[in-house]
Amino acid sequence: MLKHKDHFHGSDLEKIEEIYHIKKEDITSFSANVNPLGISPLLRDTLSTHIDAITNYPDRDYTKLRKSICDYTGAQFENIIVGNGSTELISLFIQTTNPKKALILGPTYSEYEREIALKGGQTLYYPLLEEDNFQINISDFCSHLNDSIDLLVLCNPNNPTSTAITRKDMRKILDTCLQYGTCVMVDETYEEFAPLDSKISSIPLTNNYNNLIVLRGISKFFAAPGLRLGYAVTGNPDLLKYINTKKNPWTINSLAEIAGCIMFSDKEYIDKTRALISGERERLFNTLSSWKSVKVYPSCSNFLLIKILKEDVTSEQVFDYCIRRGLMIRDCSTFPFLDNSFIRFCMMSPEKNNELLQALSEILGEV
Repeated sequence: MLKHKDHFHGSDLEKIEEIYHIKKEDITSFSANVNPLGISPLLRDTLSTHIDAITNYPDRDYTKLRKSICDYTGAQFENIIVGNGSTELISLFIQTTNPKKALILGPTYSEYEREIALKGGQTLYYPLLEEDNFQINISDFCSHLNDSIDLLVLCNPNNPTSTAITRKDMRKILDTCLQYGTCVMVDETYEEFAPLDSKISSIPLTNNYNNLIVLRGISKFFAAPGLRLGYAVTGNPDLLKYINTKKNPWTINSLAEIAGCIMFSDKEYIDKTRALISGERERLFNTLSSWKSVKVYPSCSNFLLIKILKEDVTSEQVFDYCIRRGLMIRDCSTFPFLDNSFIRFCMMSPEKNNELLQALSEILGEV
């Protein structure tokens, strides 16, 4: 099991407040990867009118919510399961499959390995290579699959590299996994930020592959991590039935259920988010690509991975310089296969992005 160093997560504002003596209200988190628009205005304006919903139990089958997810994603209604954030569903799926050996792309989100270890499983990593801009080599990757691997975990787009696997390439992976009886879990937390023409989502593939489960949540794109609402899509009825038997009833409260229905139907907010992220992603990428002090990697999500090219500047120093200005980025030296020359930050408002660019230019000598 790889060792993950301590780090400041995007939600650790209280720790920052304690150590740096900066009020958390004065910190802009470029680390949490949350939509800078905040929650949907439609949700803000209408959720309070449903407050009486807490006097009743939620629908045990979450029918309206699942229909909203069906309309939003194009998934088949009967293939949708909801949970208390995607984290609960990751845990339930791993409990259900109980893998003895799992394969994960690296670097990536550490929660997958933790959950596998809790069930007594072993995790292997397939490293994404810096010289390939952290893009996966599908042929080489498939050659590493075999019948000893029970579970394959893919974060798509991947965190922290922001690289992605196309649906065409995902089919090749799924076909190979079918040969070996390997289950595939795809975490699409950041898929909704991807360019519209990217054809990344694996949800349409759940109609054809019974070894696939796709996970999503509302924490990032809909800026509502506190609601703890997630969902999964799979075309495997036996898997759905088994997860439902393991799952506690009413894991989503009545207001979160209603909020989901509102958010998934707010097309104006969804389109505005995509336009903002797309524009800022292109602008920041082009700006940073002109700097000699960094290498910026192509992004399919709402964040950028940066390599610092100045030998006398580390990720820890950049983090410290930025946080003292109320700008919290992610020091990526805590991720497996990355060192202290890598940082990551998400797109915020154009004004805040300009503040970050200014701070980075100062410490990296681009002024």
